[in-house]
Formats: sequence, structure tokens, C-alpha cells
Amino acid sequence: MSVLLTDVLVWAPAERSGMTGPTDVLVDGDVVAAIGPGARVAAPVDVRVVDGAGHHVVVPGLVNAHFHSPANHLKGAFRSRPLETFMLYESPADPALAPTPREAYLRTMLGALEMLRTGTTSVQDDAFLMPTPDPAVIDAVMQAYADSGIRATVALDQPELPDGDKLPFLDGADGNFAAALRAPAPAAAPELLAAYDHLVRTWHGAAGGRLSAAVSISAPQRVSPEYWGALDDLSRAHDLPVFAHMLETRTQRALSVPGTGQDRFAGRSLVRYTADLGLLNDRVNVIHAVWVDDDDLDLIAEAGAVVAHNPVSNLRLGSGVMPFRAMRDRGITIALGVDEAICDDTVNTWGVVKQTGLVHNVSGRDADDWPAPAEVLDALWEGGAAAMRRTGRIGRVAVGTQADLVLLDLHAPAFTPFNDLRGQLVYCENGGSVRMTIVAGRVVAEGGRVVSVDETALLAEARELHAARRPALERTWASVDAVLPAYDAVVRRAARTDVGMNRWTA
Repeated sequence: MSVLLTDVLVWAPAERSGMTGPTDVLVDGDVVAAIGPGARVAAPVDVRVVDGAGHHVVVPGLVNAHFHSPANHLKGAFRSRPLETFMLYESPADPALAPTPREAYLRTMLGALEMLRTGTTSVQDDAFLMPTPDPAVIDAVMQAYADSGIRATVALDQPELPDGDKLPFLDGADGNFAAALRAPAPAAAPELLAAYDHLVRTWHGAAGGRLSAAVSISAPQRVSPEYWGALDDLSRAHDLPVFAHMLETRTQRALSVPGTGQDRFAGRSLVRYTADLGLLNDRVNVIHAVWVDDDDLDLIAEAGAVVAHNPVSNLRLGSGVMPFRAMRDRGITIALGVDEAICDDTVNTWGVVKQTGLVHNVSGRDADDWPAPAEVLDALWEGGAAAMRRTGRIGRVAVGTQADLVLLDLHAPAFTPFNDLRGQLVYCENGGSVRMTIVAGRVVAEGGRVVSVDETALLAEARELHAARRPALERTWASVDAVLPAYDAVVRRAARTDVGMNRWTA
């Protein structure tokens, strides 16, 4: 079906006001076919007409550039902890928690529904399908994205090395902690590469190109160079993004300090280590990049890699504040991500947009260096498109681009009274003004509800399934308590270690 949006304002970043119009926008097939007076003339006779009444603005669909869908069912489940201890509860490799395909489908759908309802049309899902990425579970995740109507790029975020290869300060480890450190990763490289073969062959380019594959190393310290090289080859062959968490925490920065027990890094940061392996390139999404130094930033800029910024997650886990201005000054492309429902506690990208506009104001820098709303929105849309390797195809409202669009009501509370489009998009909007979400030309959410699937039935089924799963989750969490103090000691020791910088506010 074609859609004609009449008497609407249109996002136009080159304009001082940030928009043009009122005018008309024609969506035909999966692209924006016309903008302006000719849109009505070009519209087919069976077009659906949506009257914007002069007070609705068409903006690009939001891009959630970093996400982990397997934690969608755990919103608000845990108190805030540092990443290294938080992950013990977030993604245990307990076979008792291996999801059925239906469970994987429903928990993926939970995130898709929330994103579409609030105007996110594209997501990059770094899916950790613990304990191993079973093809039937991969299919369930992808089918949920197919059915919901969202645009999704999905990778398999699986560690390949045991915990003993990932952490500093492990001297003297004994008992349950030593056993946990020696335990092999749930899946070895051949199994993981077979899972990627299934993902790429079955789903890359599916749903008319709306679904695609990416590859994920999880993090440099979690995989061998050989496995990483194989994924890089796959990425190069199909032009896939590479997801790599780097220097998210002070503990990860401590890996580069001589004498902390991980000699393979030879005093190098994880960014320098990656560059020395020849694996830092423009396909890489450097995720978080909080504890980076000037050398790291120069390497990222030279490679043309994209940084995926997750400010809400970084606050929830106490990771620190990313050096936003230092990145922008080097021309590094920044994208924005929710990270996951368990450490953002929602899957609403608007919260990330607002936090990006706020948290860097406590950097101690001159106020002229604080992020301007235009820069935040550039990261949301142009940065998000670059992260997905879709520059010029999404993140814009222009003839010939993908029709991934959101219709916002300027008579909603966030824009009443109307003062400045950019400022109110960044500081005021929370998804409450979204009246329609269109992905690839299809209306998928309207009037505050997702219309591409039976949202009510899916949510009811998810509630019932998770209630039944809860006892198994609690048994696993109780078993983690035994090793928590030892992992916590590693984090506390890293906190006391001089790493040559500070990314905390105090």
C-alpha cells in the first residue's frame, strides 16, 4: 500500500528551523517517492491519505545502534553493579536457562514492540544466545523481527575464551572462582562459525532486505585472534558490521597495565591491540569506548570505525562517561544505543537521546563544548545509518531513501508550546508524541499501538511464559552468589589501579 502524508512538516537538518513545509510526502513501495506539490499528483488511486493538519512533523525513524535482545524480559531485575559482576546474572551459561524457540521469539518481540511504538525503526541486535546459538533459536529471533516489521541487523555475541583469559588480577584465584575461570566457553569457534553460516545463508537480506546479518566478537579479550580473523573475513565478504565492545570499564582498561596478568596484550589497550592485529577498520562498531585515551581515539578515527555510545547503560553500570567532544573533534562518527533492557530498563531510544544531551555537560569542559542538540540528532540518525552500513539509505527524509519514518504530533505535550524542534526532540520527547511509525513503507505502529502483529496476545503470552521461567532464573542467580565476591574483588582492585585517566565524575 502507498501512503500519502499531507500537510506535514518535514525534517530538514540543513534548515535553520530543522524542517520545511507544510508539504506532502508520498511513500510508494518501500521508499520515499516524492516530497512537495507533486506528491499528490504522483499518488496512486488507492493511496492511504494521512492528514498532518499542519502540526505533524515527519522525521527519520530512530536507529538503536546497539542492543542485546536476550535480556528483554529482565527490565529492572537487578540493582546496579559494575559490568563484570552484572554479567554474571545477566547472561549465565546455565543450560537450564537455554531458551526454547518460542521463548526466544517472545522475548525478542518484547523489544521490537516497544521500539516500534516509540518510533525506533532500525536496530542492531548483538544477541547473546546462551549457552550456544542453536539454529532454531536464531530462526526464532529473526522471525520475530520479520513479523514485527522492524529493520534489524543481528549478530551472535558469544565468548570463545574462558573467563581466565578476560580479566586482570587473577593471581591467587582458588576454589569455585578458579573453577569458574577455567571453565571453557559454552561454544567453540567451529560451532560458532557454523551458526554464522546458518544466520547469513538463511537471513541476510531477508524480508526484502529489511533483515541482515552482522558479526560480533563480543570483545577483544573474549576471543582468539584466529576466530576474530574468521569473522572479519565473513564481514568483508558480505559487507557486514563488526560489533566489538571495547574499553567499556576501568577493569578493561587495567588489562593494558603491565603486571596485571594478561600478558597477551603486552601493555596495549584493547583498541591498540585490535589495530595491531589489523582488525580495526571502517566496518567495526567500537561499542562504548569509555576508557579510551588519545592514542585510541586517533586509531579509531584513522580506521573510520563508528563508536556506538550507550550513555544510559554506562550510568546504570557505573562504567563512566565517554569523551564525546574528543571524538567529535577527530571526526569520529558516533551512533546511539540502548544497549539492553536490563541495563537501560526500557527499549526506548528517546531516553538515550536525552541522556546524550545531558551527561557530557558534567565533563568539566567549557559549555561551548557540550553536545548541541543538532550533534545529538546527527549521532542518532546519520551515525546510526553509518553503524548499520546504510548511509544515505536510512536516517534521512529524502526522495529515494528507505521509507523508515515517524510522524510526531507537535500539539503533544513535548512540543507545547513549540519553541525549537531540535531542542524539544532531544530534551522533551519520550515517544509520547509518536502518532505513526512506518518501516520500509509499511505502517507498523499507529495511535500508540503496534499494528503489524497482535500485540495484546503476544504480551499476555510473554507474561505467562516468564512467570513459569522465574524459578529457574532464581536458582541460577543463587548459584552465582558463591563466586560474586571473588569477581567483585577483581573490579575493586582495578578501581584502585592507576590507568592514566579518569572517566568517572568523582
